[in-house]
Amino acid sequence: MTLAPIGLVIFDCDGVLIDSEPLSKALVTEEAASLGWRMSGDELHAITGLAWSALKPLFEARLGIVLPPDWAATMQKWMIARLQSGVAAMPGACALLMEAEALCLPYRIASNSSHEEMAQKFAATGLLPLVQGRVHSARDVPRGKPAPDVFLAAAAAQGVEPAACLVIEDSVPGITAAHAAGMRVIALAPDHFVAEAHHVPPHLMVRSLAELPPIFRAAMAECTR
Repeated sequence: MTLAPIGLVIFDCDGVLIDSEPLSKALVTEEAASLGWRMSGDELHAITGLAWSALKPLFEARLGIVLPPDWAATMQKWMIARLQSGVAAMPGACALLMEAEALCLPYRIASNSSHEEMAQKFAATGLLPLVQGRVHSARDVPRGKPAPDVFLAAAAAQGVEPAACLVIEDSVPGITAAHAAGMRVIALAPDHFVAEAHHVPPHLMVRSLAELPPIFRAAMAECTR
């Protein structure tokens, strides 16, 4: 991956900064089971990262049913309720954001989650002061990931061209969206990272957030040459 120039780093929220995916995956599988769908691990991985509004037509097509119009909003409320019972930041998330600030490297957050969900997550984990005024939700744009809209909105808000943006993602829809936006993407790829991602391979894969500060420092050094 060519390091320079990086004008903006765009972080996904869930699975990158916030360790909320176990809660969301549990809610998705429980809801699917209640409707008669015993979701396999591969099926769950394939839809991880999608917004509730995007999951609604997938559930309807898979089950041959019509869900209530407010199904996505109801699922979002249930997710917020679960977050109130406790959610943690991803290991190294706070240090990573502080490192970006120390380097004067602009960063933003772009997620399929709603602002309400993200506010709960960032407040509960102590990250809110580090992300205030930098958060973009798919609810603000016409289409969520895997469409590029929310990433492009983050770049426009910062006044940075897409080609100068570096995205940190952990899901197939997110990596697909970054490619569609014309941005470079690093995949945070722990052991659960699925084979489908290789259809839209990231430019680089890391196993933990701790691997990113040296990459940021090297990129900033390149920019100052």
